[in-house]
Amino acid sequence: MNRIDKKFTELKRRGEAALIPFVTAGDPEIRTTLSILHALEAAGADMIELGVPFSDPMADGPVIQRSGERALKHGVGLGDVLRMVQEFRARDRATPIVLMGYANPIEAMGTDAFFARAKDAGIDGVIVVDYPPEECTEFAAAAKAHGIDPIFLLAPTSTDKRIHEVARCGSGYLYYVSLRGVTGAANLDFSEVSKKIPQIRAATRLPIGVGFGIRDAESARRVAEAADAVVIGSRIIQEIEAGAAGEAVARVKAFLKPIREALDASFHR
Repeated sequence: MNRIDKKFTELKRRGEAALIPFVTAGDPEIRTTLSILHALEAAGADMIELGVPFSDPMADGPVIQRSGERALKHGVGLGDVLRMVQEFRARDRATPIVLMGYANPIEAMGTDAFFARAKDAGIDGVIVVDYPPEECTEFAAAAKAHGIDPIFLLAPTSTDKRIHEVARCGSGYLYYVSLRGVTGAANLDFSEVSKKIPQIRAATRLPIGVGFGIRDAESARRVAEAADAVVIGSRIIQEIEAGAAGEAVARVKAFLKPIREALDASFHR
């Protein structure tokens, strides 16, 4: 059982949903990101999605785009991200890490080389935004052969056929994008989420994470009533860019901790 499966099994036994924060590697710079990862775990993150900076992030809104631009100005690339995760693993062997990014950096490195290095670094899953499941059977197979979960996206407009295709190819968990737009684009429609999750559950036994539009403890709590995981990204990036680089670790930890507390209070009523 890998780290992602183990974590979801533990949470299911306790009747809880996972809290999954997202940050961009290299924002505000690579050494600070490493400290942020440890701070997120200390603040209650169950697993972490780590963005790989890319020059053309088609699914990301302005907030995460800016974080990628800051990282790229420091010259942070996929190899740097993998080395940082390997260093993270020197202190933390338990927290699942999922890379989230785009196909180009992986293809530039070479798929086989990427998965070999990702496995050595301690990566548990990978989300490639521009790899639809219909076109990446070999990629998914290569990921699984290295013990890494290929995680795919679903949207409010996903058909039953699409849901079944994603469920067939993916592992670890499914990522339901709750908005019809880019990250941070609008307010979350909880009624639509609560209707869509049962449709997805009918097609898979994989856990379902919900992201895009979760901004505070209340929205996280409401999503956790329906989903197996709550993903928060843009709001964390906003905390990073709202202060000086030296404040980033403390600001991120301070933001996530009350969300963790609100979820715990909700689960343990």
